[in-house]
Amino acid sequence: MLEKKRTVYESSVLIGAIHRNQPAEKVEEYLDELEFLTYTAGGEVKKRFVQRIDLPNPKTYLGSGKIEEIAQYVEEQEIGSVIFDDELTPAQQNNIEKLLRCKILDRTGLILDIFAQRAQTSYARTQVELAQYEYLLPRLTGLWTHLERQRGGIGMRGPGETEIETDRRIVRDRIALLKKKLEKIDRQMETQRGNRGALVRVALVGYTNVGKSTLMNVISKSEVFAENKLFATLDTTVRKVVLGNLPFLLSDTVGFIRKLPTQLVESFKSTLDEVREADLLLHVVDISHGQFMEHIDAVNQILREIDCEGKPTVMVFNKIDQYTPEEFDEDDLLEERDARHYTLEEWQNTWYNKIGDKAIFISAINKENLEHFKKSVYKAIREIHVTRFPYNNFLYPEHLDEYGGS
Repeated sequence: MLEKKRTVYESSVLIGAIHRNQPAEKVEEYLDELEFLTYTAGGEVKKRFVQRIDLPNPKTYLGSGKIEEIAQYVEEQEIGSVIFDDELTPAQQNNIEKLLRCKILDRTGLILDIFAQRAQTSYARTQVELAQYEYLLPRLTGLWTHLERQRGGIGMRGPGETEIETDRRIVRDRIALLKKKLEKIDRQMETQRGNRGALVRVALVGYTNVGKSTLMNVISKSEVFAENKLFATLDTTVRKVVLGNLPFLLSDTVGFIRKLPTQLVESFKSTLDEVREADLLLHVVDISHGQFMEHIDAVNQILREIDCEGKPTVMVFNKIDQYTPEEFDEDDLLEERDARHYTLEEWQNTWYNKIGDKAIFISAINKENLEHFKKSVYKAIREIHVTRFPYNNFLYPEHLDEYGGS
């Protein structure tokens, strides 16, 4: 009998910094997310280090004392990687690597690594590879051991410079090649989108790991890969769905995240075109997550960056089966009741008052409130459809329940 292969996790340490733009409670939230990212990438977090700084040290990001403390822990515990929550400059990454003598990653590098693991299709792999090379180019000096010959001195002049320039030229040539390849694929995908006809297009958007793929599988009866890890889906999946007798196209897109690397936004341009060209957005939110309001803001920020602000949107609050409010102690005079203590009913009333029937509360995995979800989505799609095809709007009743649902 074969033994089940055990997953070996790389021991890691997380680094955060408290400063005027990032208070202590935010740092903890970001580090929680960074720990989930690390787990997704195949790492196990052994410890977190946080330092309060006015401005990041231009050489080592953190102060010398904290770096020494981390170096001692890394050596004693044989840590494989040290991961910073903020993006490091190439010089900082190089200097820290020399001092800690282990692998140094920042949030951007970690996300790129996860994307590289998750990319399944040739198109996704090309997008990720382009993003990695653009991230890598200014960091070449810290990655090639033969470049240490550049330190100078007798017998150290000349060849080092030649080698680094050769490496940079190779990377630049690779970037140019990948961009041409992506342009070709983008034109093909643009043609595919054009060939889909005039059907209403609906795109699932939202923070990573909010249940978009699960929802896609439930309403389209497809089998999109879904997992309780970040960035489970990289490739856009498009399915034709029929609610009642009203057909439309539904696409599942890559999840967003706070501090999303600019390299990925650029590389995934064509994937995000599915969002740009959608007639309706279903903004899926994990209401069970403690920072779901910040997630909504992060997604809206990225939608603004890709010129999708103002599109017709339905807010879909998922995972209501997992939602539990924080307990409020009325006897504690120092504590004030706020949004953290809202019941699910209070959140529903808040959003209904705010955006009316554009708010839906469901559990995709338990198929809770799905009929209400279908009716609301049907109504939103119908509004777009009858505007586009006014001559056949009599074919589509105003409500799903008029013909028994779908």
